[in-house]
Amino acid sequence: MRYLIPGDYMADPAAHVFNGKLYIYPSHDRESGVSENDNGDHFNMKDYHVFSMDDIEGPVTDHGIVLDVKDIPWAGRQLWDSDVACKNGKYYMYFPLKDKTDIFRIGVAVSDRPEGPFLPQDNPIKGSYSIDPAVFEEGGKYYMYFGGLWGGQLQRYRNNKALESAVLPQGGEPALCARIARLSDDMLEFAEEPRDVVLLDENGKALTAGDSKRRFFEASWIHKYNGKYYFSYSTGDTHLLCYATGDNPYGPFIYQGVILTPVVGWTTHHAIVEFKGKWYLFHHDSVPSGGKTWLRSLKVTELVYDDLGAIKTIDGGGDR
Repeated sequence: MRYLIPGDYMADPAAHVFNGKLYIYPSHDRESGVSENDNGDHFNMKDYHVFSMDDIEGPVTDHGIVLDVKDIPWAGRQLWDSDVACKNGKYYMYFPLKDKTDIFRIGVAVSDRPEGPFLPQDNPIKGSYSIDPAVFEEGGKYYMYFGGLWGGQLQRYRNNKALESAVLPQGGEPALCARIARLSDDMLEFAEEPRDVVLLDENGKALTAGDSKRRFFEASWIHKYNGKYYFSYSTGDTHLLCYATGDNPYGPFIYQGVILTPVVGWTTHHAIVEFKGKWYLFHHDSVPSGGKTWLRSLKVTELVYDDLGAIKTIDGGGDR
């Protein structure tokens, strides 16, 4: 495993290959002076940097600040993890941000270059909520996956409508699902109502809320390998990075196993990308900051499949 940016605290990476170069889009951790809590108030991120690499073992270029809270017209606080997609030579950054009422929405910022800077739209995506946008392209169509529990506010919604009071399912009740929505042709809005990303066990039954080592919590990512769709995600409070496979971008997805065991620090937000013939897992941990969970550092390691397409579990180095 390799730490990529030793001079700063970056986390929650999205990674993509654009024009033959690898680009990394992380969130930016900084000391907030706020005690850690389940709502994530200690994560007071104010800007995004973009990083690029010509080779996985080579130097990492910091392209500087490409988007700042102060430049977003509808901003409240907390620029959490983002993702970037390319269409027709334009690059679209999708980012979660609390609006002026402290509700997470998902915004869009646009650039002519993968390294930015990115110009934000005046308003968030209509009907968007929660966190962790991840965009997947296939056949000229673009799909956004999103959602996260606790501080990510997903428990405040059912059927894309806000509840009067947040409700977390318990025990044998069906677990809350990530969401998926196809994007509009201009990449700036949803083209459809978001749907549930359903995760099933080996018997075809939906994972339950009490199945905390397998059910979805946050950090959606999707990639395709040998014709199969791999939906990966974090179990959050149980600190595992898991994956499930399906036959189309909407799922359902059948649970397959653990990609990464717990790391030192909180959550396992990640990205999986193929680069120069090998697959890589980008993630973070808190070892360089001495285990302070709100100061995380980016890492990369090779991802390996067995002959049947199963991902070999990686040791995250944590002790949970």
